[in-house]
Amino acid sequence: MDLQLLGPVEATREGTRIALSGTKMHTLLAALLLARGRVVPDTRLSRLLWGAEPPATMSAQIYTYVSRLRKLLDPEVTLERRSPGYAIKTGDSRVDILEYERLDRLGRQALQENRHAESATLLRDALELWQGPMLVNVTEFLTEEEVPQWEEGRAATLENRMEADLALGRHQQIVAELTRLVADFPLRERMRAQLMTALYRCGRQADALHVYDEGRAVLADELGVDPGSGLKAAHQALLCATLDLVPQTAERASVAVSAAPAPAPAAACVAAPDGAAATARAERGPAGPTVGGLAGRGSGPRRATAQASSAEAPLLRAVPEDASADEPADGGPVDTSPFMLPPDTAGFTGRARELAVLHRLLAPRPAGAAAEPRRCLITGMAGVGKTALAVHAMHAARDEFPDGQLYADLAGPDGIPKDPREVLVRFLRALGTEPPESTVRDLEELVRIYRTRTAGRRLLVLLDNAAESAALAPLLPTGPHSAVLVTGHVHLAAETGPATLALGPMNRAESLALLTATVGRARTTAEPAAAERIVEHCAGMPLALRIAGARLVARPHWSVTRLAQRLAAEPARLGELVFGELDVAGCLARWLRRTDTESSEVLARLSALGSRAFTPGAAAAALGLSVRRAEDLVERLADGWLLEPVRSPGALGGTVGNAFRFHPLLLLHVQSLPVERPVRPTLAQAG
Repeated sequence: MDLQLLGPVEATREGTRIALSGTKMHTLLAALLLARGRVVPDTRLSRLLWGAEPPATMSAQIYTYVSRLRKLLDPEVTLERRSPGYAIKTGDSRVDILEYERLDRLGRQALQENRHAESATLLRDALELWQGPMLVNVTEFLTEEEVPQWEEGRAATLENRMEADLALGRHQQIVAELTRLVADFPLRERMRAQLMTALYRCGRQADALHVYDEGRAVLADELGVDPGSGLKAAHQALLCATLDLVPQTAERASVAVSAAPAPAPAAACVAAPDGAAATARAERGPAGPTVGGLAGRGSGPRRATAQASSAEAPLLRAVPEDASADEPADGGPVDTSPFMLPPDTAGFTGRARELAVLHRLLAPRPAGAAAEPRRCLITGMAGVGKTALAVHAMHAARDEFPDGQLYADLAGPDGIPKDPREVLVRFLRALGTEPPESTVRDLEELVRIYRTRTAGRRLLVLLDNAAESAALAPLLPTGPHSAVLVTGHVHLAAETGPATLALGPMNRAESLALLTATVGRARTTAEPAAAERIVEHCAGMPLALRIAGARLVARPHWSVTRLAQRLAAEPARLGELVFGELDVAGCLARWLRRTDTESSEVLARLSALGSRAFTPGAAAAALGLSVRRAEDLVERLADGWLLEPVRSPGALGGTVGNAFRFHPLLLLHVQSLPVERPVRPTLAQAG
């Protein structure tokens, strides 16, 4: 069975459309599919079906719609009643939004790894799943809530596909399409910069400059702002003729960066001699502005510094002046400086103490200091901002590590740890070394090559979402000049050393500052009480706060009070904290997937204690175990940031002393999960 949301909501069986009668049936199916198997509470279904004024027979009508839908769908598609709502299991059916997300994710990954032809194909296939405007036959309540974020995601997919096409030299083929897209999305500066790049490559410099002038006027008229740094960089590069006329692609990986001096930056085009400008830029690293993700030509005879993120600019290979432009000078490794860091978080706020620690760790060593490895482990619960903190600190320090920055997410999409051999091959290629085919499955040999290549270099490495010591250890570079940040479980400190940062939820002031940075001061100061309520509902989780802020930005017609009211109902709160690919419940589910069965069962049982702090004695009573055994179990959960240790005089089971509690959003998620088998017998056997 095919289930379609990217267009009219439809269900088809072997090419034949199934008749779903009425808007309410289409809305119910869409709401369940959009939840991706999670429970959709009755309260949320009611709001999506009838808005703020549901009928008195709401529950009975929802039950009737569910019964009708069950009869129409294939047996493999099941609608299950799970308190406090319903969930859908699609079996082997094809769901277009899931296929779109899969292709988009693979396409973005290929783009980050400079596999541009593969990226363009994947992203084009993803976009072809859209069959016109999304959700056109559902209620306005669902359309208003879901369509803006999906349209935003589609626009980002289009931009990434254009990025890949530009890297492949397809500027002539996409000029017309980009022109139409810029007309459809006049405020998207990245698209406008891509159109300017394509026009410039086609020899239409005057048209490219007109596109910039038009964009500047639109931004001023519509938003009262000037162009951002990316669009300004495009304009300056056009004026200085520093855009690549010949794209650098992974398919042309052997094309060399010219050793001739690069054009000066826009500010120095006239004032500085060519040689002086090129020399100054070569000494400080990146060469020339990046426009639409394509770097200006680099300078320096021995190293090409990748200027944009790996999602936006390919790694360039350098050769001596007398070498062929089609092959390395000696056939051996080529010295490159990769830049694989994800983009820094816009409007990063808070975490001043933690940033100070990281800045000290990554700062230049004083003369005579001991040459010890610089490593730090950042731990904390899911959604608390571990990766954002690490990326922000590394962007600030990257100039101290001129040999490059490496990044790898060590968790796959399903939460299963990645094979370290796969990561090592990616790192070695980024460093200019193509591992022999005979070694790509030989972990010991890959580690040897990696350590040899990194021993004398000044590299900054971020290993994100690490789970296992055995998978982490091979990825740690040798030598005293590199620095490594790791995000993951506290037990990894055995590999990383004593420097550990434990991130807890943000305090109220930090949370309000983050929300304000996301939505703008004007909106939070206009409705301060509502902003405070949103902060309270997000419980100090940066991911939740950013999602709340993003929803307000995407819906300028919403008041802050409106979102605060939607977040107020606990059963529906997690369903509200979703925006595009950002999803609090999904993030927590991936985190819990790493938890062993026993810990998951303990967590489910303890969730019955609610939001109050509890002592090991109270946990023992809930689990039917000895206090010592219960204490061991809850301490293990606390090590994994599934419980928060507190000192609470009002804890359940005692008056003062060590106690534990759930983070409010994690509690809501755990309480929404089905308990598939009794907990107490299993734990009693273990005790």
